[in-house]
Amino acid sequence: MQGQAGRAAGGQETDMYIIVGLGNPGREYEGTRHNVGFLVLDKLAAKENISILEKKHKAIIGKGMAAGQKCVLAKPQTYMNLSGECVRQLIDFYKVDETAELIVISDDVSLEVGQIRIRKKGSAGGHNGLKNIIAHLGTDQFPRVRVGVGAPAHPDHEMIDWVIGHFTPQEKKTVDEAVGRAVDAALCIMEKGVSEAQNRFN
Repeated sequence: MQGQAGRAAGGQETDMYIIVGLGNPGREYEGTRHNVGFLVLDKLAAKENISILEKKHKAIIGKGMAAGQKCVLAKPQTYMNLSGECVRQLIDFYKVDETAELIVISDDVSLEVGQIRIRKKGSAGGHNGLKNIIAHLGTDQFPRVRVGVGAPAHPDHEMIDWVIGHFTPQEKKTVDEAVGRAVDAALCIMEKGVSEAQNRFN
């Protein structure tokens, strides 16, 4: 094992991580609440000098090293509700163990804007992208980093309009900071495991 590297979520050695940031493709969705996963992946790629340019596995992907680990960064291009199609292809192609070597980054309306939560496993919590990934993998036992985007204040506000809406100028600074913390959390999962990342970031 190379130093602290090589440890997966359960503490075992790992060959490669697949980090999937969820979002919707297309210019009209750039910077929306639902696309926080893309924002985190872009920031992680910039920090680790990885180019996300290759079109493969129903995604735009980039390969490189992060936290001393080989990794594939993927932005599904299937639209949110079909994210599982992309994740299934990635898991099958790279032959990774989704319970330890997959990290999914998503928005979460049940968390305040700027909060982040790390989980080893769990239900989709109403998130259609996570729901589709769970359906395609046949398990909810995979690590995820959830970034809070808040919920609409008014009960009549349609949730779909909310998640494909943009952050207010006041929220944007908070979200930018959360995106940076989510990057650090993903790197921590790769280097030290999920439990350590939960202790540090939850």
